[in-house]
Amino acid sequence: MRTIDIHAHISPEAFVTAMEAGEDWHGITNEAVPRHRHNPRTTWSPAERLADMDSLGVDVQVLSTNAVFYNYDKDAEATTAMARDCNDYVSQLTKDHPGRFAGLATLPLQDIPAAVAELERSIIQLGLKGAMIGDHVNGRTFDEPEFLPFWKAAEQLGAFILIHQDGPTIVSPRSGKYHLPNTIGNLADRAVTFASFVYGGVMDACPDLRICLSHGGGYTCFGIGRMDRGWRVRPEAREYISQPPSAYLNRFYYDTITHSEQALRYVIDLVGVDRVVFGTDWPYDMCEDWPVSWILGLESLTQEEKERILWRNLEGLLGI
Repeated sequence: MRTIDIHAHISPEAFVTAMEAGEDWHGITNEAVPRHRHNPRTTWSPAERLADMDSLGVDVQVLSTNAVFYNYDKDAEATTAMARDCNDYVSQLTKDHPGRFAGLATLPLQDIPAAVAELERSIIQLGLKGAMIGDHVNGRTFDEPEFLPFWKAAEQLGAFILIHQDGPTIVSPRSGKYHLPNTIGNLADRAVTFASFVYGGVMDACPDLRICLSHGGGYTCFGIGRMDRGWRVRPEAREYISQPPSAYLNRFYYDTITHSEQALRYVIDLVGVDRVVFGTDWPYDMCEDWPVSWILGLESLTQEEKERILWRNLEGLLGI
C-alpha cells in the first residue's frame, strides 16, 4: 500500500551548514533555533532521510521547511529572500527524487504582495504544491481584510495550504510548564484559526480554497457544538455567515496527528474520510513513533478508510 505524508519538515542544507559553522543564515542564529541542536534528524542528508522513510513505510514526504523559517516578525525583504532559498531547496529535492518528495513553500506573509508573488513562483515555476503557514501573522488572524488577496490567489492557483504553528501559542502567556504550549496550545490555536476562516467569511468568499488544519484540526471538531451554539444566540457570530460553523467542517482538510484512535475516528465521522490525510510531524518528538503501522493497526478504521487516508486522498489532491 502506498503512503504519502503531508506533514514532514526539513531544514535547508545551507542553513544547516551555516549553523554548524557558527554563522547566521538570513539573520537566523543558532541560539534562536535550539531544537535543531537537539534533534540530529534535522541535519540528515536526503539519503539518510530516505532510509528512515523506508524503515517507517513512508513512500512520499510532502516537504515543508520548518516553521522556524516563517520569520513574520522580521524585515519583509530579508524574509522574502530566505523564503526563496528555502523554496528553491525543497524544489530541487523534488526534482532529484521525484518519486519520493513533493513540496510546500514558506512565504513572507507580513508582506501580502510578496507572499502572493512567492506562492505563484513556487507553484508555477518550482512545481511545489502549496504552502505551509502559521495560525496568524504577528497576532493578526486570517479573517483580517488585508489577507483576502492572498486567499484569492491561493484559491486561483489551487494551492494546498497547511496550517502549522510556530513558537509561542495561545497558551504561552499563561503557562510555559509541562510542554503545554505545544500539547494544548497547538490544538487551541488551530480552533481559533478555523473560527477565523469561518466566522470571518473567508470560506464563503473563497469557496475553492484548500486549507488543511494540522494536528487533526486541534480542538475544532470537539468544540464545534459550542461554536454552533454561539452562532445561534449571538448576533456578532452571524455577522458574516448565514450557516452554522459546523456546515463548514467538511470544507477543510485534517491530518491524522491526533495520538488517539478515538479522536481520529471522531474526526473522520464528523468531516468525512475524504477530508482526512496522513501526517507524521517528522522529525520531531511529538510525531508517532511508527505512524504507518499505527494507522494500519487501528481496528475502528476499514481497509478502504486506511487507503484513503494513507495515500488516495493526497494522490488526488496533489496529483502525486
